[in-house]
Order: sequence, then structure tokens, then C-alpha cells
Amino acid sequence: MKVVVAMSGGVDSSVAAAMMVEAGHDVVGVTLKQWEDVDGNLPTAGCCTVGDAEDARRVSAQLDIPYYVLDYVDEFRRAVVEPFGRSYLAGQTPNPCVECNRTVRFKALLDRTAELGGDVLATGHYARVVWHPSGYQLKRGLDANKDQSYVLHMLTQEQLERIRLPIGELTKPAVRDYATRLGLRTANKPDSQEICFVGAGNYRDFLSDHFPETTRPGPIVDQAGQQVGSHDGTSGFTIGQRRGLGLAVQEPRFVVDIDAASSTIVIGDRDDLLVDGCVVQGVSFVSGGPPPSRSVEVKVRYRSQPTPVLLEPDGLRWRVEFASPQAAVAPGQAAVFYHGDLVLGGGTIESTFR
Repeated sequence: MKVVVAMSGGVDSSVAAAMMVEAGHDVVGVTLKQWEDVDGNLPTAGCCTVGDAEDARRVSAQLDIPYYVLDYVDEFRRAVVEPFGRSYLAGQTPNPCVECNRTVRFKALLDRTAELGGDVLATGHYARVVWHPSGYQLKRGLDANKDQSYVLHMLTQEQLERIRLPIGELTKPAVRDYATRLGLRTANKPDSQEICFVGAGNYRDFLSDHFPETTRPGPIVDQAGQQVGSHDGTSGFTIGQRRGLGLAVQEPRFVVDIDAASSTIVIGDRDDLLVDGCVVQGVSFVSGGPPPSRSVEVKVRYRSQPTPVLLEPDGLRWRVEFASPQAAVAPGQAAVFYHGDLVLGGGTIESTFR
């Protein structure tokens, strides 16, 4: 096959490309240029830096495959960065990686794969695509510590048919060993942890620079509505946050609600964080339709543990009832539904209920 490989300049995508080459495919490497500031400068930290593109280019040269950089700055700003700011203005905590995969990365790369005459797109995600008589299935990666199926839950049957995830069956140490065996320059390169368009800075500083409305001051109040402090902008807070509240209190206090309209932060104790469920919007299912059983598990954050839930349709939304109350469920985050290792689908948390 002709395989287009998305290369970020890290070890994972480098090994994905190498595995496709070793399998005998005709491979092309591509990098999406997704962000630059108003002066045209690229990030200096995180992914998508000039150094990352250079690493991807050099790995491509080592593998003797063509390599291209594709400009998607405008699309990324419109589909990811601007909604990122709007979410904070609405008092939500967004996950830009999910939106990037949903609206830019896979759509753009699959479109370009077709333009380049490619048969499939390969990426360096820790997840698995498996064929089943009922259709393509998306499953967790073999390495539970690196599993990235959460940020891929929106993929459709048509997309999964054209996607390959070569490292999904490997652990991270095995990926690094693979790169070392081939002498790839990215073998020991550290993983990027930052939001790509924020880089090494603080996301709150980014919001202040690009979305100054998020820095509107306001009060911090307790559950009774009594003001106990003040803040410099709701973007500095997320549901469940304990540190950095700027309050002198004896007992631990947590952010339990964010009222962006009045720029008010509500705090409470740990029990005040507990909710019985959430309403999820923009839900899609990998199979194309809801699961036969409404009893599934959900992850409400990338690093959270799955918890049993009952799903019920609610018009264009889905009502998610937890088997037991859950803490720190933040609107704006993705709710992803699982059945064991199988990813069923997911959407965006719109609200919670008690």
C-alpha cells in the first residue's frame, strides 16, 4: 500500500513510519504546521516547533521516504484555538487535543492522503483499530499508561477503514527500543506534555494575550453565596481545583462551580464536588449507532478511571447517570464511553446534575 504517516517529530510517529517502511509499504511522511503567532513565529516548546519538524525531516531522510510540511494554521486557529477561548469564556474546561483530532488533524490528513494517492493514513497514537464482522472497532492501546483512545473516540467507520495505528500493540519502552535499534534520532527524545499552541508558557497567559475577556475579575463565594475572596479571571479555575485559590482557609476548599456570566467562582468542600451524572452533547458512536446495552463505562477526563454508567437519550443529547457519585466532572471535557477495551464513542460534557 501507499501509506501517508503523520509525523510530529517525536519517537512514536517516527517508529510508526519505520514500521510501515519495514512492512514493505510505499511511505510518505507529513507534518501539519498548525500554529504560529501574529508575527509568524512558531512555538518554541511543545510539539509543532521548528525543531520538531526538523526531527521529522531527518527521520524521514534516515528512512529514505519523501517528507512534506502542510500548512494548516488558518484551519487550526478557526477550529481549535478560537473554540478553546470561547470555552473558557463560557466557564468550561476544554480539551483542545480532542477538537484537533475531530475537526483538523484526521480530516485534513485523510484528505491529503487521498490527494497524495495514499491508501491509508498511519499515526503514532497508542490505540488499536481492529476489524470485526460488525465493522471496524477502536480499542485501547496495549500500554495502559500511554493509551490515547480517549482522544480518538470521535473516529467514524469510514475513517477507521483508512487509518493504521502501528504502535498500538507496543509499550512505550518497546517503541523506544525499536527506535534505538534503527538508530533513529528521536529514540530518546522526551514526550511533549504541553498544549501545542501554548508551548512552554502558561495557558492562562495565552488566554490573557489572545482572549483578554477571560481575565475579567470577579468574586469567589462559598455555597451560601458569601464572598470569601476575589480572582483575576475565571479562566484560572477548573472544577475540582484545590490549589491556587488565593484563600486563607483552614479546611480544604475546592472549585465546585464556575459562573462565567457573572465571573463568579463558587467553592465548597469535597462532598460538594460530587455529582450523580452529566449531560453530554455532540455524541458520536464508533459503530455508527448507540451500543445495544445502555450499561457501559465512561471516562470524564483523559487520566480518569472508567466508571459504570447508564446511558439514556435526551433529545440530541445523552444523559449519563453514574453508578456512584463522581467528583470533579468538568463541563467542556470529553465523556468517552467504553466496554472493556472497546471504545464505543463519546461527546462533550455540557452540564452536570445532582
